[in-house]
Amino acid sequence: MFELTGFQRDILYCVAGAETPSGPTVRQALEEYHSGEVTHSRLYKNLGDLVEDGYLTKGSINDRTNSYELTAAGRQLLADRQEWETAKLSETPL
Repeated sequence: MFELTGFQRDILYCVAGAETPSGPTVRQALEEYHSGEVTHSRLYKNLGDLVEDGYLTKGSINDRTNSYELTAAGRQLLADRQEWETAKLSETPL
């Protein structure tokens, strides 16, 4: 969990929450959340890294658009993160 950047974790959450996760849908979700532009190079470099690290698989929707799916390792990483966040939030009142 700690080897990922916050941006990479956000990508995983966006893939998990998308009906048909693709580069453009992940980019749109990130831009809405971060209220700013996400560059093509930053997004696709991080998507590639997450595929290489085994947290995502990459498929094809058509000749121009790739699809992404969480792997078991990606799902486990998000579950572990949620458990850690819940434990931390319960330790200190907001």
